[in-house]
Amino acid sequence: QVQLVESGGGLVQVGGSLRLSCVASGIPFSIATMNWYRQAPGKQRELVARISSGDYTNYPDYVKGRFTISRDNARNSVYLQMGSLQPGDTAVYYCNAHWLGVVKTYDYWGQGTQVTVSS
Repeated sequence: QVQLVESGGGLVQVGGSLRLSCVASGIPFSIATMNWYRQAPGKQRELVARISSGDYTNYPDYVKGRFTISRDNARNSVYLQMGSLQPGDTAVYYCNAHWLGVVKTYDYWGQGTQVTVSS
């Protein structure tokens, strides 16, 4: 059974920091590309960070320099360190696992964790 369980969300003031965690089970974690997405009310879900199986990372411009993604394959975990948080970062943050199988691609999502940045 596949599970992605996020934690670490909460309420933080402008300029503050939070660290999100996602623990995966039931997937070939070491070969999966792990992503963090977010979705604010009334907006589409958007990518905030990606880390490949080879530890290559990329970030969209709106979080570059403020967010850092990392992974620990021994713990089947991926992390998102967020800094200099702004009200625009308020959203539900989702962990995503993506990998290529022999005949198809696989995509799994966690349930999300709320991040609220207050001014």
